[in-house]
Amino acid sequence: MEFGVFTLAQQRGYHQTSAEVIHNSIEQTVAAEKAGFDAAWYAEHHFNNYSLSPSPLMTIAHAAGKTSTIRLGTAVCILPLYHPARFLAEVGFVDTVSGGRLELGVGSGYQQFEFERFGTNLEDAPAIYNEFLDLLPKALSQSIFSYSGKHLHIPPSAIAVRCVQKPMPPLWVTSGNPVTLGRAVREGHNLFVTALLGGADALANLRGRLEKIAEDNGKDLDRDVKFGLLRCGYASDNPAEINSYLENARFQRRLSESLKYRRQQSDDGYLIQEVPSETDLSLEQMRENLPVGSVNEVIDKLLAEISILRPKHIAWQTQLGDFDQKTMLKQIDLWGERIIPVVRKEVERMAATA
Repeated sequence: MEFGVFTLAQQRGYHQTSAEVIHNSIEQTVAAEKAGFDAAWYAEHHFNNYSLSPSPLMTIAHAAGKTSTIRLGTAVCILPLYHPARFLAEVGFVDTVSGGRLELGVGSGYQQFEFERFGTNLEDAPAIYNEFLDLLPKALSQSIFSYSGKHLHIPPSAIAVRCVQKPMPPLWVTSGNPVTLGRAVREGHNLFVTALLGGADALANLRGRLEKIAEDNGKDLDRDVKFGLLRCGYASDNPAEINSYLENARFQRRLSESLKYRRQQSDDGYLIQEVPSETDLSLEQMRENLPVGSVNEVIDKLLAEISILRPKHIAWQTQLGDFDQKTMLKQIDLWGERIIPVVRKEVERMAATA
C-alpha cells in the first residue's frame, strides 16, 4: 500500500499570501518525505484562489531539488491547455532533474473559467485529450516521432532531454468518463479516482463501477489495474482541529462545484465566493463518512475503506483552504509515525491470508 500527500495550494482569503501558500506546499512535501510517504502530488488550476498551482511540472522541478527519494506527481496536468511539443519537452526535463521520480497524471479539465482564459474550447477538450493519449507513449518512447490528428500536429521531431524512466514515466489517468477510464485500463495506465466526501456506500459504488470498467475491457481490477484514491482524513483527539480540517475540506468542494457548474461568483474578479450548496454535507456527516478521529479510529476507518475499494495508493489531501500549516506538518509526522506503518502491516497481513 502506497501513501501520498496531495496539495491543492489553496488560498482561502487575502490573509494568506500567494508566496506563503506555495512555500507551505513545498514544506509539506519535504515533511512527507521525512515521514516516509511514497509520493507528493500537485494540482493544476488557473486564475483564482481555488488552487495556486499553475504548473505541477514546474512545482516538481523545484521540489526535486528539495527532496531525494519521494515520488513526485502531477495530479493532474490539464492536457488541452498545453502545446504538445512544449509539454513533451518539459516532461523529459522534469523526469531528468528529479532523477526519474516523475509520476505523470493527466486529465482533460472541467473548468470553463480556465479554458476561456486560455482561448480554448472546453467542448473540444475530450478530443484533444484523446489525441494526447495517442501521442504520449509514442513521443516518450521513440527517438524520433511524429503525429497528425484533428487537433495536434507535430512533424518528425526528437525530445532533446529524454526521460530517465524507460520506456516512460508511469501515466495516471483521472476522469469520470468510463470510456476514458476503459482506455486507460486497456493500455495499462494507472487510474486516479475519488469518492469525494462520501462514505462506505460511495466507496462500494466506486468499486463496482471500476470492476465493470475493468471487466468490459478484458481485465481483472485487482490483478491488472493499479489505481489510487484521493481522500480526506485527519487524526486528532482535539475536536476543534478535526472540525477545522473538515470545514476546509467542505470549502474545497464548494469552490470546485461552483467552478464545475459555472456558478462561480467573485466580488473582485479573483477570490471565488464560498457559497453553500444543496450538496453540502454537515460536519457530522463528514465525520461519519471520512477517516477522521483518534489515531486508532483513523486506522480502523482506513482499513475498512481499503477492504471495500482495495486501492494500491491513497493520496491524502493535506493542503486545503487555510488550515494551519504548523498543525498540518505535525499531522504529516503523525501519519508517518503511527498510522501508515500500522495500515501497511495490516494490509500485508490481509494479503498474505487472502
